[in-house]
Parts: sequence; C-alpha cells; structure tokens
Amino acid sequence: MIQRTVLVSPSVERVYTYLSDFTNAVEWDSGTVGCTKLSGDGSVGTTYSNTSKFMGLKTELTYETIELEDNHLVVLRGENATVLATDHMLIQSVDGGTEVLYTAEFEFKGPAKLLEPILRFPLEKLGDDAQKTLTQALASL
Repeated sequence: MIQRTVLVSPSVERVYTYLSDFTNAVEWDSGTVGCTKLSGDGSVGTTYSNTSKFMGLKTELTYETIELEDNHLVVLRGENATVLATDHMLIQSVDGGTEVLYTAEFEFKGPAKLLEPILRFPLEKLGDDAQKTLTQALASL
C-alpha cells in the first residue's frame, strides 16, 4: 500500500470532477501512459482500459469505478492477470485549499505474489512520483 497527501488551491468541486474522470490519469498518474473509457458515463460501474508502465514494463489493466461520493470520494479498482489495484482518493476542504489523500493498494496474484517483498521500494517510488504529478496536475486546474 502507498499513501500520499496532496494540498492544492483549486476547489473541492473542481478536484473531484477532474479525478472522477479516470481518463485524466494520463496527466496525474506518473505510471499511466494511456487511459480510455470503455463503457459508462463516469458513474459507478464505468470501466476504463489503462496502460501503465512499472519498472520499465507496460501492462494493461481494466479499471472500474466502484464508489463515488460527490465532491468527497473516488474509488477505482483495476485488475489484470497479475495484480488487483485499488485507488482511493479522499477529497476534502482544508484551510486555504483542497486536500487529497491518495491511497493505492496492490494485491499481487500468481507468480507475481512471490515478488511482492522486492516490489516495496519500486512501489514507494511510484507513490512519490504520483504525488508530484498529482500535485502539478491539480494545481493547474
């Protein structure tokens, strides 16, 4: 699990609208190199095809929006043969801006599960990189 906090000046409403459209992940998620909507209107049940790059390798995941709370919470779950990833984005107003608590959980499957202990450091770097790109993307809203 990785967890990062981002504080930006745009409103909660603008941040929520931006993050609830997962196609924007190409701008704010340093690991995402492509993301297209497969089905849905952005509400719970909307699915996306996501191409990510991790440790130099490209991987395809199918993401689904599994929970939304207006102007407060976005939860997406991505899956392929080797990993189940759940992204939680808790959005709240704080003095002088908007805070996003971003949590990404990874459950590795099959042979990839054996690599989990050595993936801790690359996942931490992924979290650090995501914090930087998320801050930049949200600050420019």
